[in-house]
Amino acid sequence: MMGPSSQISKILLTLLILVIIFFIAMDVQLYLRIQHYPIDRNYHFNTSVDPTDVNSINSYEQQTWLSCDYNPLCHVTVKAILLDHTNHYLFAPLATLFDNVVGFSRSFVSANMISFFHVIVACISGKLVASSSLGYRRLGVVLFQFRTFLDDLDGHVARVKKNIRGERSEVGTSGYYIDGICDGLGCIALLLGAFIYLKNNPPRRGYSQLPVTESKLPEPVVRQKPKPTVRKVAKKVISFTGQLLLSSTAWNRYIAVYQDSLERTNVSAVQMARQNTVFKSAWFFCVAWMWRVVNVHSLVHCFLLSIFCDKLWEFLKSIQYIGYVILLIAICITEMHILETNNFIFNSLIVNNQSS
Repeated sequence: MMGPSSQISKILLTLLILVIIFFIAMDVQLYLRIQHYPIDRNYHFNTSVDPTDVNSINSYEQQTWLSCDYNPLCHVTVKAILLDHTNHYLFAPLATLFDNVVGFSRSFVSANMISFFHVIVACISGKLVASSSLGYRRLGVVLFQFRTFLDDLDGHVARVKKNIRGERSEVGTSGYYIDGICDGLGCIALLLGAFIYLKNNPPRRGYSQLPVTESKLPEPVVRQKPKPTVRKVAKKVISFTGQLLLSSTAWNRYIAVYQDSLERTNVSAVQMARQNTVFKSAWFFCVAWMWRVVNVHSLVHCFLLSIFCDKLWEFLKSIQYIGYVILLIAICITEMHILETNNFIFNSLIVNNQSS
């Protein structure tokens, strides 16, 4: 059946395919940028470029046609590589553009104020997602994505106020914990909205055919299978919540660990060269790309997409167990890579010094 609804679905599917192609193309450009340009060791300070420095002359910042204020490939950091595609390539540049126009970072507005505000936005989004109307649920999805944009904006404002370039997690600061708590509250509001919707509108599992014993019946008798109970709905939502917690904990840990290993500045010249070797390696890029796909933000994006497409129950059923398997595999691979990285950069030098 053709109509406005099917046409809109085709347009949205086309847009989704184009966005995926764009993300893949940007990933290729990111890998080439890392391979062919030196790593900026002073990325997190607003330092001036030395025109006599060969690395500065050949830097990506000097070659790109797009201003580094909006170019997500300029300031390559550990966190930037581990970010999900939507935040890295879409929301982060938009947050910079918005701040340059509005000037939050030049005003009294603080990053924490933005964080508290996007919790309110998330609560409104959760309320809409709990609605029985698909239109309201889709509006809730759009509103939660606006909350994600605000989450990028608060990070941008915090970095500008502290004269920091590029993505970086300042582990242990008050802003780090406030941002994490606000993100958690926002996800809780969304999950509660999804649970209330499924509880009030439990999907039917399908139909089962009853055996036909009387030949006079013109057609087989069918009966609807029972709807999932509230307990089963809660089990699916809680299972996905556990995946979000596991993904968030692991992802934040790896950002902190890789920052300490690859972006530490108080190292020798040999260790710095080995840091760059690891940073440019395909092995590290593959591990980082894996976390781009399975980090907490990516899982939330998939969750929102399932709500928008009215496939929430199917998504929760399909990911209930396989999601944990994928995350555990990603964690094991990353832990092995971290051990190899630290041994290559630091421990091997200690062993060599002791043997000599």
